[in-house]
Amino acid sequence: MYVPALALELPALLLGLLFGSFLNVCIARLPHGESIVAPRSRCLHCHSTIRWYDNIPILSWLLLRRRCRDCGQPIPARYPLVELATGAWFALAAMYLARAIDLHTVSLPTAVLAFLSSATLGFLLLGLMVMDWEMMLLPNAFTYTGIFLGLLLTCAHAVFLGPHEDQIDLSSHHIRLASPGNVVDRGNLFLTGPEALIMGRVAAVAGVALLLLTIRGLYKLVRKREGMGLGDVKLLAMMAAFLGFAPTLFALFAGVMAAFVYAVILLLRGRAGATTRLPFGSFLAAGGLFAALFGRPFIDAYMQLFR
Repeated sequence: MYVPALALELPALLLGLLFGSFLNVCIARLPHGESIVAPRSRCLHCHSTIRWYDNIPILSWLLLRRRCRDCGQPIPARYPLVELATGAWFALAAMYLARAIDLHTVSLPTAVLAFLSSATLGFLLLGLMVMDWEMMLLPNAFTYTGIFLGLLLTCAHAVFLGPHEDQIDLSSHHIRLASPGNVVDRGNLFLTGPEALIMGRVAAVAGVALLLLTIRGLYKLVRKREGMGLGDVKLLAMMAAFLGFAPTLFALFAGVMAAFVYAVILLLRGRAGATTRLPFGSFLAAGGLFAALFGRPFIDAYMQLFR
């Protein structure tokens, strides 16, 4: 089935802009424990309710010349940037969806679920990245909800797997059964595709959380102070629910390297010391976005070194 250019990307872009506007509400309210449902959007300075025609993503910010209509105070550039980033991410996810449909690499339901998974992960990671950068907080409302949604979408994906897709086959191995006569049997199917996918993703969430908790504990034991918050652990567990174990480790590596480079720059400019806190979750979230886009090729290239 041929999908015309921009037939999916443009609607996804517009949908992403709307979700980006909602994401700005989450960023502004969740760190303060406020409801994201009520009251309606309002100016942070004069608390005037924002009119619907002043709440159009990006366009309203430009038409208002970056200022509140009522009090004239500047509207931070973060608002249109978050909307634009979310829209661009949705469009990119739709581009991969269109390519999968054109090339018949996966079934249509699987491709749609892949789009939903990618769009949801991008929404969550962009929000967490900004919230941690601004407030040094990674709200449970995003991380716990993200873990649930990631596993839910994985279960939905498992429903549409083919009869033998992603199954674990042990046909090349022998299994010695503890039975009279010491029978040697040939192993066939060990795990079906849905079992392997769901159990593997649950194991990835648990494994990543355990790994980060171990690193956190060892750091505290050696340095006698906290080096990683529990929010970072939950953030990585959320990524594992969407991406799996290996891509999440790649995201961790990318986030650590980005944080290291940023810390070195701050030290060289005299703007930080050995005990300066960094918004580590922001770098981990950026690493997650990078891993979602480019993680698989890097991992495959790395594994080729051992073959």
